[in-house]
Amino acid sequence: MEIEDRHLCRHASRVHVRMFGPLSIELAGSVLELPASRKVCGLLAYLAMSRRPVSRERLCELLWDNAASDPRGELRWCLSKLRRLLGDAESHTLIAEGDAIALRTAGWFVDALEVSRAVDRGLVSFDIPALQSLSDLYRGEVLEGLVFERSPEFNLWLTTLRSRYSAIRVDLLKMLVDRLPAESPQGLAALETWAEIAPFNNEAQTLLLTRLAERGRIDAGKRHLAAVERLYRAECLDFTPVREAWRDLSKAGVATAAAAPAPSVSARVDSAALSPTAHRPSLAVMPLRVSQDGDAEAARGLTHDVITRLAKLRGFFVIAEGSMFVLGEQRIGPQEAARRLNVEYVAGGSVTRRSGRLLVAVELIEAASGRILWSEDFDRREQDMFTVIEDVGNQIVAAIANEIEAVERNCARLRPPESLDAWQAYHRGLWHMYRFTPAENDVARSFFERAARLDPTFARAHAGLSFTHWQDAFQHWGDRKQAVASALENAGRALLADELDPTAHWAMGRAQWLFGRHDAAVDDLKQSVHLSPNFALGHYALAFVQSQSGDPSAAIEAADHSRILSPFDPLMFGILGSRAMALVRLERFEEAATWSVRAAAQPNAHVLILAIATLCHALAGKIEHAQIYAAAIRTKAPRFGVEDYLTSFQFPADAAALFRQAAQRMGLA
Repeated sequence: MEIEDRHLCRHASRVHVRMFGPLSIELAGSVLELPASRKVCGLLAYLAMSRRPVSRERLCELLWDNAASDPRGELRWCLSKLRRLLGDAESHTLIAEGDAIALRTAGWFVDALEVSRAVDRGLVSFDIPALQSLSDLYRGEVLEGLVFERSPEFNLWLTTLRSRYSAIRVDLLKMLVDRLPAESPQGLAALETWAEIAPFNNEAQTLLLTRLAERGRIDAGKRHLAAVERLYRAECLDFTPVREAWRDLSKAGVATAAAAPAPSVSARVDSAALSPTAHRPSLAVMPLRVSQDGDAEAARGLTHDVITRLAKLRGFFVIAEGSMFVLGEQRIGPQEAARRLNVEYVAGGSVTRRSGRLLVAVELIEAASGRILWSEDFDRREQDMFTVIEDVGNQIVAAIANEIEAVERNCARLRPPESLDAWQAYHRGLWHMYRFTPAENDVARSFFERAARLDPTFARAHAGLSFTHWQDAFQHWGDRKQAVASALENAGRALLADELDPTAHWAMGRAQWLFGRHDAAVDDLKQSVHLSPNFALGHYALAFVQSQSGDPSAAIEAADHSRILSPFDPLMFGILGSRAMALVRLERFEEAATWSVRAAAQPNAHVLILAIATLCHALAGKIEHAQIYAAAIRTKAPRFGVEDYLTSFQFPADAAALFRQAAQRMGLA
């Protein structure tokens, strides 16, 4: 459907954008025909969800890979198609000024944003009809079917978005089940949906079996029990508690079951996972294969370097180099090696020489399923062997570590909280920690506390606790004095647990910074990257500290290194924001504004990142763009002012004066 001579901004109240299920747009009750190009649809979705300007560079990175010949030209084409779809010839809705692109959605109804706003206000404050209305918005997964084959950054953003809204949906359904009468059809429907989308939640499964028994639907209960048991067995989860709960219901009879509350059960993981101590994922790195024209010395050196560096991360159990080379000589395949060594992940690849260049291909495999989690090809000049080992080795180690951490976080999120061991509780805490809201920070702290209770020697659990208190202090989410003391105390416990763990020194460095001890903070953070040169968070923390009260040039270098090591880091907004602050101190305001746009465009950017973008644009003289970010700040934190910004960071007097000057221009003084 083409719309002529009409602007959506004039009919904003009649624009409905559906993100749950396939993307759809309605104008005045009529469904618009979307363009055939998925990139245009992806662009619309990303801009609508961003609610703030996004740089052209960021959009090019998001929607096109490095192989694209002219991503900016393709972006211009997509923007023109989007304007035509929106009937926006006069640029009232789609704003493209300079490097920044924004979509004005004021007055629009965007279902995903409605859910997000409700979460921000607190779901507990909503009554049953309101909760039901929010739940009814879910017509499928977010942007169903919208996946691009060669746009990894967009797919990562979309995966993160889907994961977040899936967790919110579970919370909505659980609240409805708790509040609706047990005998109501609406309550049963909510419970069935909850059990369907969270199939390994013992509470949901047991409660559903109870409701079926109460209604005399014994055959349905038996069929459901058998189907769920197959799922549990496939995931190596102990189904005994749910089965026993059903047996108890059957023995008691329907009448008794109707009067009894749902049994409280806890899931357990089979075999070694029953141990409460911190289980580390096991990994084997196969010697890189050498083609007939390959470089055996480079292959052996790179394999050795990757194994050594992964072992230094201390988050993995890495099979020793000697064993791996013995298996390599026997030409054992990756899955057979995993079986013999009893490891969960296997990495391997090859080195080839071609036309004076070395080609390194690497992949990471999940042993149980044979699924390739990550693969990459590296192309370097043959004479730069040391560069190959240093640069390529860094990227391989960082990518393997990040992929395994992501898998562990997602697996932990699917398990019932009461079943988690120390390692799983820690990763469940990380998942919540990276949401960066006060409520999620509190949930993350509870999981880190559980991990520390289960295994007091688990340094990372204490480091995670320290970070949650650090967030409270930095974001002013509570008693700052108490939060600072708690951050330092838990960092100290992490060091006592394992002084060779880089995360312990990372936590201590950040805690030292809270106390204003710049030199001590830098020393601890340098120790974290000395222990593990591929520890991206350590490099980011160095950039964060140096961008304010240290060497701004060193901060830029550390931020860039962190981005290379972890290009999809959940703290990317902080990495980019630190770079922007360092550029301000060097009085390179135009560059600072550009980097601040990228920081603010990250999906989990908080109000302090918006403040960086506002002030950087004001210093660069881009007042109109600064006003957009300032408006976003007022929406999130109406009382936010420049003193909140300056008390969160630790700038020298000259830098603080620059930011105050910019704040006065923007009405944030």
